[in-house]
Amino acid sequence: MSEGQSDDSIAAYEERIEALEAKLRALEENVAASAEQAGHGFDWKMWGERYGLLIAWGVMILILGSVKPDQMFAWNSYATMLGSNAMVVVLTLALMIPLTSGDFDLSVASVMGLSSMLLAVLNVKMGMPIGGAVVIVLLVGAVVGLINAFFILYFGVHSLIVTLGTGYFINGLILWVSDSATIAGVSMGLVNAVILTRLFGIPIGFYYALALTLIIWYVFQHTSLGRRLLFVGRGREVARLSGVNVDRVRAGALMASGTIAAFAGVLYTGMRGAADPSSALAFLLPAFAAAFLGSTAIYPGKFNALGAFVAVFFLSTGIMGLNFLGVDSFVQNLFYGGGLVIAVSISQLIRGRRPMD
Repeated sequence: MSEGQSDDSIAAYEERIEALEAKLRALEENVAASAEQAGHGFDWKMWGERYGLLIAWGVMILILGSVKPDQMFAWNSYATMLGSNAMVVVLTLALMIPLTSGDFDLSVASVMGLSSMLLAVLNVKMGMPIGGAVVIVLLVGAVVGLINAFFILYFGVHSLIVTLGTGYFINGLILWVSDSATIAGVSMGLVNAVILTRLFGIPIGFYYALALTLIIWYVFQHTSLGRRLLFVGRGREVARLSGVNVDRVRAGALMASGTIAAFAGVLYTGMRGAADPSSALAFLLPAFAAAFLGSTAIYPGKFNALGAFVAVFFLSTGIMGLNFLGVDSFVQNLFYGGGLVIAVSISQLIRGRRPMD
């Protein structure tokens, strides 16, 4: 193909994308106009769907606070909760990106654990500066995402199967690298940069998660890349026929997921100053619960960063309140598991009960 033909193909591709985006904007404007006319300027139902989770969060705080006011109404409780759940926010965002493009990534918690352990090995056992070690583990996370994309796209294996297998493989790798032992003594520079430095009493790690949330929100809501992710997730064949490079979008989503999950591992190591071979796996269920619960809020019916951010702390507040009430630890699994099922059910109702791929 000549250079002129290549330029023409690229121009035609961009024109098709612009046409798709114009149609999407027109559809959104028509829906908004219809809602405004139906509700005489204010649609209570839409408002309730968008902000219902925030209202439920406030109500839950008031109910739990009526029983344990000293703990539930103390700022230190929330400052600690916000800081300690930063890596859960980041892990949920990592999971949300491939979910938007129609793929499941069950390996995110394993990548988080691998990142944490590899960071400790490089810094503690091999004496590598913490900055260089962080860069390496982020690259490793991207490579894991690329491996997932290769098996999913080249061999056509379902993402659930591939990422489940990848996750178990990584778990074995973690045990091998760590010799099944906890590695402590990670650089205090990382600990200071994640948990000890505080702003308004909240560990600085929370603000990393907040910044990442806002970045992903902007990409999803205000860029063509975010719209392409949504197009692919809603209908791969339609997107492909419209000129979107579906495989490239899906591969990019999986690589971004791996990289962000590795960043969650960096935060997790900085919070604890150590790495252990198994604890990261416990965060997979909370991340899934928050991702699906978040899809019912702020922008109902689709995975979105702001909704996921709110959902993480809604669930964390519930767990914190249950701990203050002195309930048994197994209730946390009931809470997260029940929350996931309820969140998926509500999400399906908002989507019109369309079968999930």
